[in-house]
Amino acid sequence: MCGIAGTYQWPDGGPLTQRLTKALAHRGPDGTGHYEHPAGPGEVHFGHRRLAIIDLSETGAQPMVSDGLALTYNGELYNAPELRAELAAAGARFRGTSDTEVLLWAWRAWGVDCLPRLRGMFAFAVFDERTGELVLARDQLGVKPLFLVRRGGGVVFSSELKALASELGGSLRVDEAALVASLLYYWVPDSRCAFREAEKLPPGSWLRFRPDGRTEQGRFWSLREVAAEGAEYEGDVDLHAVVAESTRKHLLADVPVATFLSGGLDSSYLTALAARERPGISAYTIGFRAEDAKFEAMPDDLRYARQVAAKFGVDLHEIEIAPKVLDLLPRMTYHLDEPIGDPAAINTVLICTAAREAGIKVMLSGMGADELFAGYRKHLANVLALRYQRVPGMLRRPVQSLVDRMPVATAKRGFRSVRFAKRFLSFAELPEETAFRRSYTMYDRAELLDLLDPDLASTVDDVLTEHADTYHDTVLDDFVNRMCLADSRMFLPGLNLAYTDRASMAASTEVRVPFVDVEVVRAAFRIPGNRKIVGRKGKMALKQAALSLVPGEIVHRPKGLFSAPLRAWMSRDLAPMVREVVESGELVKSGFLRREALRRLVDQDASGQQDRSKHLWHVLTLEHWYRGAIAAGAGSGTYQGDRK
Repeated sequence: MCGIAGTYQWPDGGPLTQRLTKALAHRGPDGTGHYEHPAGPGEVHFGHRRLAIIDLSETGAQPMVSDGLALTYNGELYNAPELRAELAAAGARFRGTSDTEVLLWAWRAWGVDCLPRLRGMFAFAVFDERTGELVLARDQLGVKPLFLVRRGGGVVFSSELKALASELGGSLRVDEAALVASLLYYWVPDSRCAFREAEKLPPGSWLRFRPDGRTEQGRFWSLREVAAEGAEYEGDVDLHAVVAESTRKHLLADVPVATFLSGGLDSSYLTALAARERPGISAYTIGFRAEDAKFEAMPDDLRYARQVAAKFGVDLHEIEIAPKVLDLLPRMTYHLDEPIGDPAAINTVLICTAAREAGIKVMLSGMGADELFAGYRKHLANVLALRYQRVPGMLRRPVQSLVDRMPVATAKRGFRSVRFAKRFLSFAELPEETAFRRSYTMYDRAELLDLLDPDLASTVDDVLTEHADTYHDTVLDDFVNRMCLADSRMFLPGLNLAYTDRASMAASTEVRVPFVDVEVVRAAFRIPGNRKIVGRKGKMALKQAALSLVPGEIVHRPKGLFSAPLRAWMSRDLAPMVREVVESGELVKSGFLRREALRRLVDQDASGQQDRSKHLWHVLTLEHWYRGAIAAGAGSGTYQGDRK
């Protein structure tokens, strides 16, 4: 894993690339490199920060240049050994053992046609000195990020948006639609970017720049098409074999590898598979302060993690999370690039920091299994909602009234089941797409309009329409797999993969995600939804696969939460910060957020009648991100400036 940056046909491209590369130092503390080609048909500058994982020698250093091709690359190719053998048989001569060199030879042999043959996570730029053409590419599922800003026929790109914002801040403007989307989802969808002039290269696509100013964009892999092909599949799927093979490939490294182990199904299954390949592998798990866990009514994940570690001979490292949240929140907001309101990012950075201090550079995560195999509560809840709608209204109304009156917390503890019931009833009677969106977003349309500047009503509708368009952009008639597809296109790259990349790289650690693999994805959409959700149990196909290795007590345990005790933090550590942001925050002063609406959120949360802790946490992250955008020099394009 690394950090890449560069410019093409850009004024002062050399010095700018140097500064961008320096800003990415945390992504690659093992080395730095630069490449320039100022003459001929095109001017290009590449920068690279190296986190050495495979081929630790200088033969793996970047940017890598060979016979007129230059490459700066961030990622891992898990089928590099097979590609290497094929290329060597065709005459390629390798100097070292890195997958970077494999990618360079693959590009020489096949050009953009090599992209669908790559199995891994990647974002890279390749320059051809003979033609003067630059090509950017991003992996099939959006595991690795690539941000860019285009001007004329030129481009500047980087692994992280914060690097671009720090150097181009004076010419970037905050995108109010992205902030609205962030409030709705608590993250910015991959189709949008927090700054108007910046963009994210879409997953599974490439972008070519020519020296005459022309550009060309293509897609080499489509999740929508893979899901459609899966719906036509009529054979059996050996899911255990597919997941086991992916896990084995993701262990490829010349440095120690460890796992996240929460004690839940996904991490336990991966850890068991990894331990079978590498006996004695290390795993890292987290716990919370006892008073916080009790207040949040959190499950005892540590007990299950210890059980898995003991059974499979895993060296378990336990980390108690009692962070100084007031200090950590601004730091996390900076590292996450865009306003992301998921506190799980804190868990990730603390685990990765502990692992890095112990000499671990690579971690395996169970990320992606819930999206692909219908493992979130929202998936089951939406299936149950269809059944609930068949219950006569005269019976539903008393239930709604009773739940409305129940508190979600008292002064000493929270009531998790009541929170879930209130959440369920907020969407259970809505149409399919609206219900699915409402089951995991922060507000309905009326609540969002109440929170925002009234002039943003059309922007709110645009954001809601984008969700509906994405959800309905499918030929699937399987309700469960429609939800899985929508999650894999929006929720997975926009939130989970984004915070995992940024939070782990803040600690100079690579996180690999064996479930987010093209072959696992292909298998997942060959499994019908009625095998993923069976009765009142979700993720059943994956559970059946895991039972061949993992004890049933772990496989069928209630789902845990890779999250944080937000209600406890809001009522204690963060209460002063919440008051300050509500009364005198920059977003309130600009008019983007309405003070009275924020006060109502605070009052509802304090009364215990509604759980607004997640809403308030994201308001804090959004406020700190906005302050950072102004500090980075985007003041001329802030929301307030645009409205004048």
